[in-house]
Amino acid sequence: MEAGIHELTAGYALDALDADERAAYERHLAGCEQCQGELESFWVTTEALAVAASGPAPSDDLRERILADVRAEPQVVVPFAPRRRRLVPVLAAAAAVAAVVALAVGLWAAHLSSQLGDSRSALDRERANASVLVDPESRSVALDTGTGKLVVGPEGQSVLVLDGVGTAPSGKTYELWIMPDGNVDQAARAGLFPGGDGTEVLGVDGTVESGDVVGVTLEPAGGSDKPTTTPIVASQPV
Repeated sequence: MEAGIHELTAGYALDALDADERAAYERHLAGCEQCQGELESFWVTTEALAVAASGPAPSDDLRERILADVRAEPQVVVPFAPRRRRLVPVLAAAAAVAAVVALAVGLWAAHLSSQLGDSRSALDRERANASVLVDPESRSVALDTGTGKLVVGPEGQSVLVLDGVGTAPSGKTYELWIMPDGNVDQAARAGLFPGGDGTEVLGVDGTVESGDVVGVTLEPAGGSDKPTTTPIVASQPV
């Protein structure tokens, strides 16, 4: 019994013991320095798994969800036995938990990478907008409808600056359009935005050419291929 209980350290560290084994091991642990040292080493190892991917360690909530999933799996209760018989299920439990942890950390890292990618894209877009706004060769075009202005760069890149459009209603979005010679029927999609309070600085997707009009309509969420409502914002011809 005493020899077998030392072999429960790995299972205890990974929370892979049944209730009777866990209770017996905890009673033994209180007075066993050897098991206390081994248990500390196992916890260091499992924490290292959680930070194997670059970046901060997953939250306590993530660890609890992983352990809850492991506990939900059917467990095989193995009585205390000679070393060789006990070693196989303990190693299997360790491998299973390690695999679950690695998968969870991988998913978390992928989500973090996606968030960072979105942030970089937003930053690149803000820099592009700023370069148009401060370019001395850019020109300002007044709006026929709406409050604000259209700023057009020397190569046809443009930024629409709007005031007071408000947030789009639920199930709706604002859509930007480039309309050749102001023709709504030939409008080309140029971006979506949700709207909001204050000033909106919006990069226009696509190249604006002489005679084009940049406009905004209210469309169903996800946007439309062609305007379905009357423009609430329209620039003068470029």
